[in-house]
Amino acid sequence: MTLGLFLAACGNNEEASSESSGSDGGSSEFESATWRFVTEEVQGQVQYVYAEEFAKRISEKTDGKITVEPYEYGGLGTETDQVAALQGGAVELAVMSPGFTGNMVMEGQIFALHFLFPDSVEKTQEILNTSEALNVDLVEKYEAHGITPLAFWTEGAMAWTSNAGVSEPGDFKGFKMRIQESPLMQESYKAYGASPQALPWSELYTALDRGTVDGQENPVFFIYDAAFNEVQDTVTLSNHNNYVAMTTVNTDWYNSQPENVQKLISETVKEMQDWAYDEQDRQNTEFLEKMKNDTDNPVEIIELTEEQRSEFRELALPIRDYYRENISTVEGAILDKLEEEIEAAK
Repeated sequence: MTLGLFLAACGNNEEASSESSGSDGGSSEFESATWRFVTEEVQGQVQYVYAEEFAKRISEKTDGKITVEPYEYGGLGTETDQVAALQGGAVELAVMSPGFTGNMVMEGQIFALHFLFPDSVEKTQEILNTSEALNVDLVEKYEAHGITPLAFWTEGAMAWTSNAGVSEPGDFKGFKMRIQESPLMQESYKAYGASPQALPWSELYTALDRGTVDGQENPVFFIYDAAFNEVQDTVTLSNHNNYVAMTTVNTDWYNSQPENVQKLISETVKEMQDWAYDEQDRQNTEFLEKMKNDTDNPVEIIELTEEQRSEFRELALPIRDYYRENISTVEGAILDKLEEEIEAAK
């Protein structure tokens, strides 16, 4: 229903958006157009600020002829509704996380593997920028479903929140862990002894408050900005994974654009990779300090030692074989290549 209403509401914008598909011979001139850019986060958070910066740069480069309208989370329903909106052409661009496409593009669940990427967030971003396994092989899998990822970027290292505190795998025994809609995420947390439950983040605060779920994972900036520290007593800096986002476009729409418009989009996305890294680093650093100094909603910060992380890593490694045997549609070929690229980067 949300998608249908949005399509109807945006009907008046279709003509303006389609104007950009006319070729101008590759010159620097652009036709007037309006593009809709949906995100999974709200104003002030990394994804939405990213969309605002993208809109600003596109406007500057086209002398205001092309307008990009960012949409915050909730305007199109849940995360899966937003995926459907991009596929159906209700929006032209989207920032999305692969976890919410896990039942559609099975290979995209690769980002749910714990302890796959380097401990360094900066090194992880370098791999996301250059990986052929991701930027070629995985992209092809998404394009088969009408979505073209133009870039992968990290929103920072993941942390766990809970009331009892998580410092060893035994703490997850019987733990109701909120996850995205991803079979691999289920297996990852089952390996720790947890009971994973899929929920959209719009329901998460209430679920944590009522005890429907016991905890969740997210980067620090999101934990604090979403006020999860109001309903959770501890934050574990586990760095077991990175929250990876994708800048995506509707494949048919993008391919219908003239060459100069495609170049405008792809070059802007590429130049924003460093900007995105700096923005998430700024927000995660800033919000960690705020969390530590929040006397109204104090939380215990648990920073895992390498020895403690190794206990989780040992349980997480076998899940890679589960991915190869039960998730991958290419017998783990993308994971195999990515592991080689990660090892080379180290």
